Amino acid sequence: MSNIEIRGIWLTTTDSNVLSSQAQITEAMAFLAETGFNVVFPVVWNKAATQYPSQLMRQQFGIEINQQFIGRDPLAEVVEAAHEVGLKVIPWFEYGFASSYNLNGGMLLAKKPEWIARDIQGNLLKKNGFEWMNALDTQVQKFMSDLILEVVNNYDVDGIQGDDRLPAFPSEGGYDQGTRERYYRQFGKNPPTNSKNKQWLQWRADILTQFWAKLYHQIKAINPNIVVCISPNIHDWAYQEYLQDSPTCLKQGIVDMIHPQIYRYDFKSYKKIIRKLVAEQFTNLNLPKLAPGILMKLGSYTISPDYLLQAIECDRSFGVNGEVFFFYEGLRENNNQLAKVLKSNFYTKSATFPTIYDLHQPNLQQRNSSQSTSLWDKLQTFLHKPE
Repeated sequence: MSNIEIRGIWLTTTDSNVLSSQAQITEAMAFLAETGFNVVFPVVWNKAATQYPSQLMRQQFGIEINQQFIGRDPLAEVVEAAHEVGLKVIPWFEYGFASSYNLNGGMLLAKKPEWIARDIQGNLLKKNGFEWMNALDTQVQKFMSDLILEVVNNYDVDGIQGDDRLPAFPSEGGYDQGTRERYYRQFGKNPPTNSKNKQWLQWRADILTQFWAKLYHQIKAINPNIVVCISPNIHDWAYQEYLQDSPTCLKQGIVDMIHPQIYRYDFKSYKKIIRKLVAEQFTNLNLPKLAPGILMKLGSYTISPDYLLQAIECDRSFGVNGEVFFFYEGLRENNNQLAKVLKSNFYTKSATFPTIYDLHQPNLQQRNSSQSTSLWDKLQTFLHKPE
């Protein structure tokens, strides 16, 4: 039986030239396949623009594609080149419900002021530089769903991916008139002034989860084999800060694959989070869905070969069969050093990307274990030992 693993990498437009020409895309896909990867996550939505010609964006905003790609279709080019060498393609909707970064809402909110998210002072909702559309608004949700369904309908993709901005919304938001009225109708009182009020957090998080559930089923109605992924921040910080309720998404079965962003600069911190995730958020039934996000490169930082290998070894020791690296350019630094490290160690033998069936089943070892103490029980005992 072939080895089943998720070996993924994000393709960005920031600090990267990988999407800048069809020739570079073709070369990159061949390089990734040769290195042992089996899935790519190309960005298709950021900075109020798509990386493919979008009729929805043309109709609503008069801008069909990111201007640097006019005359091309990078998503189509990635799909063709990736499939040619056996790589799966899962488009990544990077900005999600964020309208802009340090642009006072940017083009989207200039054209659709009714979509503006508000903080308690009534100002445009801004967090860590990002300005936000109102993710709780049904029209904003419809726009985001339509954008994703446009890709699912028009391209031969293998999945779609949301991240720390999809489904997400800063917990400081929800103080626009429409959301206030909606809350009042349900509870007979105004929303709490404390944005972290327990019931107020859950009410807004549930709206996002319901949005994602509806979208999940719309996608599956088009093609049941599409892999629906999320790459949230780490629970429960993600819930408190961005209303991302990934445990509920897992419980409801509305996510096929999850890539928590375990972006830590040292292995000890990484291991601590993996241990906690596997112990508290995952069971033997949904562990196959977990493939953590590992920070390979950011600005001047690049992961060390030792940390890279330790992280993968840690994943496998906890029964986690895969990871996704942020991002492609990290592989190519220092004469492809990290790609060579992967190829000569954990990625020496090729691995098959899991099917939907694989993702919704317990690990084979656990399925076939008839011993009174299963591997899972042993793992739980190990995880809960004091440090």
